[in-house]
Amino acid sequence: MGEAADFTHSKKHSLLLHEHEEKHFMSSDVVRDIIMGVSDGLTVPFALAAGLSGADVTSSIILIAGIAEVAAGAISMGLGGYLAAKSEADHYARELKREEEEVIAAPDIEAAEVADILSQYGVEAHEYGPVVAALRRNPQAWVDFMMKFELGLEKPDPKRAVISALTIAMSYIMGGLVPLSPYMLFPSPAEAVIASVIVTILALLVFGFAKGYFTGNRPIMSALQTALIGAIASAAAFLIAKAFRT
Repeated sequence: MGEAADFTHSKKHSLLLHEHEEKHFMSSDVVRDIIMGVSDGLTVPFALAAGLSGADVTSSIILIAGIAEVAAGAISMGLGGYLAAKSEADHYARELKREEEEVIAAPDIEAAEVADILSQYGVEAHEYGPVVAALRRNPQAWVDFMMKFELGLEKPDPKRAVISALTIAMSYIMGGLVPLSPYMLFPSPAEAVIASVIVTILALLVFGFAKGYFTGNRPIMSALQTALIGAIASAAAFLIAKAFRT
């Protein structure tokens, strides 16, 4: 009778979870990589192109330098994303091994840590006792519990490092081509820089709005902040180049 009641409760809970749709946005690692890549891809080549325009070089030179920077930036940031994700995976593996050893070598201490964690959530001793006992019967679940609630670590995707590198690199390239595209169309750097400013500021506004929307921040404020940062960076590069030229 007890097992039947437990099954009924479990089924009811599953149905409730299925019917309830979460409204919270959980920013995924891929979204963060895209934001990182596009953000830098828009601003760095934009500032470089503006700076070279201030030095009065030809559009072809600006375009060559810009493409070289985009390629170098994409490789650099992609490798940075790969190494960061790889380090995260290595850290998780080390902590996992240590927790597995501690569960075997010092089960009483680990059980006390479980009790302490649950007590922080307001669970009383008579309530967390059965939970601790259940975890002790299932070492793998016990280790998973400690990794998540004691160390705050989630198991990383084994493909995460490669995906992160490719996502950041491609996002950087896509962002970088925006400020450089006018230099493909206008032979005069004076005309190209004006067009580059217009299309890049528009792209920064759109990107900033989307970033704010998907990360749960105020989209309009995010759009204005993102565009302002890009405008300041390009203006600084342009003025510095002008100052050194004169």
